[in-house]
Amino acid sequence: MISISVQEKDFDVGEEYRQLQSGNASIGGNIGGIATFTGQVRDLVDNPLKFMRLEHYPGMTEKSLQQTAEKAEQRWPTITIRIVHRIGDLAPGEQIVFVGVSSAHRDAAFAACEFIMDILKTSAPFWKKEHHVNGASDWVDAKETDQQRAESWNSGD
Repeated sequence: MISISVQEKDFDVGEEYRQLQSGNASIGGNIGGIATFTGQVRDLVDNPLKFMRLEHYPGMTEKSLQQTAEKAEQRWPTITIRIVHRIGDLAPGEQIVFVGVSSAHRDAAFAACEFIMDILKTSAPFWKKEHHVNGASDWVDAKETDQQRAESWNSGD
């Protein structure tokens, strides 16, 4: 099962985890591991951040996230995949993204969670603009290391 949310409101990591866990009884107790990742707005030491604005293209963004989750589902024996991504103005320390994966085994849960984040960082249609305390602002591009991580998943295909 795949569940995707793109939203302005914050999310509760504990509740997201409980939702992943709650499917265990309905499938006969097959969940052996749950891996999660939560990303947050990082402040910049050399140029302090006032906030980061995250924009997206409604419909296209959800479709991209769904496709990424489906690729993970095809590659690893996952049970549940949950992706929550926030949009709007977010201050340093606020949560941006949650990815949770349940599986019968931990290795599949870890790998699928990492894969989803690596692909999301480079392929999902989100636009991020940092607004600094000094009044300057700049668009955020994917880092070279993010591109390399995403490309490394394709080397085994």
